[in-house]
Amino acid sequence: MSYLEYAVKSTPSGFRKFLYMNWPLTLLLISVASAGFLMLYSVAGGSWMPWAEPQMERFGLGLTVMFIIALVPIWFWRNMSVVAYLGSIGLLIVVELFGTIGMGAQRWIDLGFMRLQPSEVMKISLVMVLAAYYDWLPAHKTSRPLWVIIPVLLILFPTFMVLKQPDLGTSILLLAAGGGLMFLAGVHWAYFAAVIAAGVGLIATVFNSRGTEWQLLKDYQFRRIDTFLDPSTDPLGAGYHITQSKIALGSGGWNGRGFMEGTQSRLNFLPEKHTDFIFTTLAEEFGFVGGITLLILYGLILIFCMVTALSTKDRFSSLVTLGIALNFFLFFAVNMSMVMGLAPVVGVPLPMVSYGGSAMLVLMAAFGIVQSAHIHRPR
Repeated sequence: MSYLEYAVKSTPSGFRKFLYMNWPLTLLLISVASAGFLMLYSVAGGSWMPWAEPQMERFGLGLTVMFIIALVPIWFWRNMSVVAYLGSIGLLIVVELFGTIGMGAQRWIDLGFMRLQPSEVMKISLVMVLAAYYDWLPAHKTSRPLWVIIPVLLILFPTFMVLKQPDLGTSILLLAAGGGLMFLAGVHWAYFAAVIAAGVGLIATVFNSRGTEWQLLKDYQFRRIDTFLDPSTDPLGAGYHITQSKIALGSGGWNGRGFMEGTQSRLNFLPEKHTDFIFTTLAEEFGFVGGITLLILYGLILIFCMVTALSTKDRFSSLVTLGIALNFFLFFAVNMSMVMGLAPVVGVPLPMVSYGGSAMLVLMAAFGIVQSAHIHRPR
């Protein structure tokens, strides 16, 4: 009996699929999203508009999408991986030709009712196609050079397309998630050591290119690096964002100032308070307790994803679940590091909490795949 025949035969039917869903994971996602609704309500000055209500509608749509994807057998998503990847490449090409420009970058496709950011779709499509590739590839070929080149090209092509928009944060996440999945699939550590050495050389080249005709980063990206290294050099200019963020984080103390009592956000000192810097608003209003509670919720989501990955019997389900969990971890780890001054500001939203349509819907679709792997695993 082939794997496909076995998967079809072992697929639960009807209402049993709902019973088999990972309900603790679903409740955790709802809890994190609810925290986001409260913070968006707060930063709007006690109003559901313009951010909290649209975010709730998008989450409701995302939850519906998650349930629909979860009910579809996981082998279907395995077979659709290449289609999803090629479709995402096509969307990135559309952005390059006809994309909407905002804040100096061309990253979105205007659909009328929302702006779609294809780079968000690519984060999950890349995980899917790499998981399908290593599911197809015999284990003894995983570290052979010829078979290592293929996934590297699959990662680098969309990464360079996203970097051109320019979107440094998302391109870094694509590299990290793709490389992480290759490591999880069993690629030999020597390849990663070589990449790290090359990365050190690339960083040196990037810094040496500053001010030349072949400058590799935009001026504002270099300013972000300068700000990261020493925010005090320009506290009212490039260092303003991170300086205000640290003030908000520090003023929250242990228990915070109280709901809707954060001075930095209420008086508009805190930049991008509803998107990239929403964690600082939460920390200012609910303090260390609120921040660590959100971290615990994130950690529990990762644990449930890893349990699902370990309990599945096929390689695709395990790898795609771990890849989605890795993407989720990178999201909140980079965002929190960024607003605390531990990493450069690269414009990465806080998952399920920051205001945004594409990121929310894509993330919920990704968790739908995790749920599908959980529902359709052999019992």
